[in-house]
Amino acid sequence: MNPTVSMIMFSSLATGTIITMTSYHWLLAWIGLEINTLSIIPIISTTHHPRSTEAATKYFLTQAAASALILFSSMVNAWETGTWDITQLSSMPSHVLLTAALAMKLGLVPMHFWLPEVLQGSTLMTALIITTWQKLAPMTLIYLTINSLSTTILLLMGLTST
Repeated sequence: MNPTVSMIMFSSLATGTIITMTSYHWLLAWIGLEINTLSIIPIISTTHHPRSTEAATKYFLTQAAASALILFSSMVNAWETGTWDITQLSSMPSHVLLTAALAMKLGLVPMHFWLPEVLQGSTLMTALIITTWQKLAPMTLIYLTINSLSTTILLLMGLTST
């Protein structure tokens, strides 16, 4: 990959994570997650191999579904509470949807089947980025909404993932 294009992709990856980490509005957090997803896809498919193309496609489809669930969860919460604030998550359906979406984004146990296949189709450096840097933004959203989410379910998903 061209060094200039590589620098743009990695800087947009960092920008998306920072936007999600510093936001208190659901739409801004969603935009940061989408920037993250769209910047890692060219990095996954740098090697011109059918395996990496398949990995990039699986990653995109999974992350797009999880982002749609996050957006739907925030819309349900805004419909019931009247606010788009991340820390004001009080609707039970939005708790469940957000937990499922963040578990899908993180690759936790109920929705983890995409992660090994994506890691097999990518290079070692890309797999390290996916398993570390790409998890920072969803973990920040869990941290911001931990008072509303079920701690027992999160611990159970974490333990079964290990």
